[in-house]
Amino acid sequence: MPFSALPSNARGALLALAAFAIFSTHDVLVKFLGESYSPIQTVFFSVLFSFPFFTLILIRSSASGNLIPKHPWWSLLRAACVVVTGFAAFTAFSLLPLAQTYALLFAMPMLITILSVPILGERVGLHRGLAVIVGLIGVLIVLRPGSAPLSFGHLAGLVAAFASALGSIIVRKIGSEERSAVLLLYPLLANLVVMGGLLPTVYVPMPFLHLAAFAAIAALSLVATALTISAYRAGEATVVAPMQYSQIIWATIYGALIFSELPDLTTIVGAGIVILSGVYIVMRENGKAAHSSEQPVLNTRTRLETGTAPRISPILEREDARQEDQEAA
Repeated sequence: MPFSALPSNARGALLALAAFAIFSTHDVLVKFLGESYSPIQTVFFSVLFSFPFFTLILIRSSASGNLIPKHPWWSLLRAACVVVTGFAAFTAFSLLPLAQTYALLFAMPMLITILSVPILGERVGLHRGLAVIVGLIGVLIVLRPGSAPLSFGHLAGLVAAFASALGSIIVRKIGSEERSAVLLLYPLLANLVVMGGLLPTVYVPMPFLHLAAFAAIAALSLVATALTISAYRAGEATVVAPMQYSQIIWATIYGALIFSELPDLTTIVGAGIVILSGVYIVMRENGKAAHSSEQPVLNTRTRLETGTAPRISPILEREDARQEDQEAA
């Protein structure tokens, strides 16, 4: 059967699976480079090579106006969140097994749900509240406090999940008023400035092969982002969003074949609980009104935001607005 003849949700799911397979390959390169370089250097060069792709996205924007944010303090805080997320996530990938890193990063939906209460003023009902508690228990199972020493890598994974969740909530709070160019550009520039300023303290000369790997990270981010946008265009968010959890499968395959990593039973059980909790939260949010602030996880529509790939929600919303303008004309 031709791909175009498949049901829309099937197309969305397949596109999302392809996108997250590519994102997983991106993370393998991050882990590979993390064995030789500081996360500061890894983030800086990954973002630097992404800059031309960001520029092309911004050039295509037909929106008028300047790049002065309407909400400067929220925009600054979000940019800081992306910087912290990139550094912490790249640190976790370099120090922990892939499957364990993903299990910690998958806590993001639970943290988004928690943060939506004080920042968005949302009320979390009993079902989502219990799902959050169960998901956090899954995280504790992965961390296994008391039976194994907690490392800097574990802390980095949790910090990355929290910072990314906070950044996502900020976008939901100001996204309807803030220009998409501001939402896309400021985190990129913040990463370049902060990591570039710190780079001289950790810089290690790179052979051409490693430099090419940094360029590949940027290219993989672009391709995966484009596929993710297409996935959300083709299928419903409740079908597309859970596909991110397929990364745990790729983590197991890549970990075994490239890094000689095999997840133990505790990691598998904990990751399974976290994934089920995240999927349940998505399904509960599906019962809320469309575009409501009470869909913070569904409306995030992006994976962990490290700065190497543009956030897709402003792009999707900008295209929706442009399409509505064309239909009105």
